Amino acid sequence: MNLVSRTLEIDADTDARLREMASERGKDIATVLAEAVALLDSVVDLSDPDLEEDRNRYEEYKRTGLAVSLDDVKTWVASWGSVGELPRPQPRKIK
Repeated sequence: MNLVSRTLEIDADTDARLREMASERGKDIATVLAEAVALLDSVVDLSDPDLEEDRNRYEEYKRTGLAVSLDDVKTWVASWGSVGELPRPQPRKIK
C-alpha cells in the first residue's frame, strides 16, 4: 500500500465521531476515512452529474408543488431494518 500523509482540519464533533467509529470497529481513523470515501464513491457519481434531470425535477416541482420533505425522508430512512419499517414516502404539496 502506498501511503500519503495529509493534514485535515475538522471540527471537534467530527473528530470525536471518527475516533468513536474507529474504536467501535477496532480500526484506525485512516481506515475509517478510507472506507467512508469508498462508500461515498459507490453511491455518488460525481463524474457525471445529471443536471438536466435535476432541472426537470425542479421545474416539475415548481409546476405542481409536489415533493417529498427532508423530514419525511429522514423518518423513512430511520425506519429501515426495523419491525415497523415505513413505506417509501410519497410526494405531497410542499410550501
